[in-house]
Amino acid sequence: MTLNPSTNRHHYPSPAPSPPNGIDFTMTAANPITVLASSRAILDGKLTAATIVISRATGKITSIFHSVLHASDFPPGTTYINHSPHILLPGLVDAHVHLNEPGRTEWEGFWTGTRAAAFGGVTTVIDMPLNAIPPTTSVSALREKVQAAQGKCWVDVGFYGGIVPGNPTELRPLVEAGVRGFKGFLIDSGVPEFPAVSSTDIALAMAALADEPTTLMFHAETIPPIADSVGDDVQRSLPPLAPIGPLDEYATFLASRPSAFETYAIAQILSLAHIAPKLPLHIVHLSAIEAIPLLREAIANGINITAETCFHYLSLAAESIRNGDTRHKCCPPIRSQSNQDGLWEELMQDDGCITTVVSDHSPCTPNLKLLPSHIANAKNDVVAGQEESKGDFFSAWGGVSSVGLGLSILWTEGQSRGISIEDVVKWCCKKTAKQVGLENEKGDLAVGFDGDVVVFDDEGFFEVGEDAMLFRNKCSPYQGMRLQGVVKETWVRGQRVWDREGSGFGKGGPNGKLLLERRR
Repeated sequence: MTLNPSTNRHHYPSPAPSPPNGIDFTMTAANPITVLASSRAILDGKLTAATIVISRATGKITSIFHSVLHASDFPPGTTYINHSPHILLPGLVDAHVHLNEPGRTEWEGFWTGTRAAAFGGVTTVIDMPLNAIPPTTSVSALREKVQAAQGKCWVDVGFYGGIVPGNPTELRPLVEAGVRGFKGFLIDSGVPEFPAVSSTDIALAMAALADEPTTLMFHAETIPPIADSVGDDVQRSLPPLAPIGPLDEYATFLASRPSAFETYAIAQILSLAHIAPKLPLHIVHLSAIEAIPLLREAIANGINITAETCFHYLSLAAESIRNGDTRHKCCPPIRSQSNQDGLWEELMQDDGCITTVVSDHSPCTPNLKLLPSHIANAKNDVVAGQEESKGDFFSAWGGVSSVGLGLSILWTEGQSRGISIEDVVKWCCKKTAKQVGLENEKGDLAVGFDGDVVVFDDEGFFEVGEDAMLFRNKCSPYQGMRLQGVVKETWVRGQRVWDREGSGFGKGGPNGKLLLERRR
């Protein structure tokens, strides 16, 4: 949707006659520049006019002006684009993505996952330590993952390490090798090569990482004890007990993973925080509002802990999920509409415990979702023995596919909740970059930062069809939805990666960087 420049909705500042004195825009073969301008951009968290100068040699932003300069203000031959009235945003940092390569590349891979990210304005993804084989629980496994990623990444990619029973001696070497943080499960992860950790394992990991520049993150679900005598069973993180009700009813699945799973796991983590008081702790994909008072109290008492939530918890609700539509299965589960409202309320607090929003893109092949024929776009190529399991929320793989759709999902849902584009940048760019130790180079449009820029049409619409789901397997609960907010272009370190109105991904090939420097 193109806005009429003559309307009063947007203010177009007069172009400055020339760059300020003292700024040298001399362009040589060794110092080419790209200039992106718009009447609307997010600079330092605020909406303003801007002209952004990026060195194509270094990929860094070298100058920023709070006005729209004219092409004639720059040397002849300069690449100059005025994107008014579309908004220039910093590239999103999706700090929770499962790319699955190597080992389960038929589920997702670096090539497809990072193309999908670029389509949606994500310029940095941080890859989770599972569901690849081997998982990233040792330096040797990280090397395998890095080798698999070479030459396949359309955006910049960082990596998390994993904590599992028996690997505390691997954690510091992984920090040195450049992982951005660590994740552990307090409940069955769904894959045998990444087992859950006990309180003893968590304590060992905290002790090993106490003075390291990293973040220790948790999938915070576990079964609360029925009585003290079953405490050991809880520590082995048994899967949910037998469900009560039809297996294709979402209500049956939701009841099997109540909010108490999350609150008990978080209480367990908080009880161990004294072991490493300086170590940042983080709860991934928080879904239950009952956990918010626990986290708020912990923060008030000086515990260094934050939480993230996901696009699907902020946009999907249990009441709207049809029986058998296993595209919605994820763990923790998508909860009620009132729960969703509570997550939004906490997210929008300046001092809230939920600081970031991520995708938790966790894809699989369509046959593993076991979709029944009455679900639109169902893939019915199930393997032998699965016919009777179609629509079974307990047998289907759990995970929502949404990488590259999150900006539009959040913007669409937020229209009725009064959010601003500045809010989105705070939750999905600035604070996610800080979460993974990239706050001095990613998540903002500032001099010295990477030239990661998104051109965003905040009034445009698109329908989520196969052409909008660039991840490998076109199976998502967002299929068929009409979303507001269209990414027109995505720039990574001064290079245009995605151009919706032009050549798409062009002919240049992937040029993403692997982020393997040690966190500071």
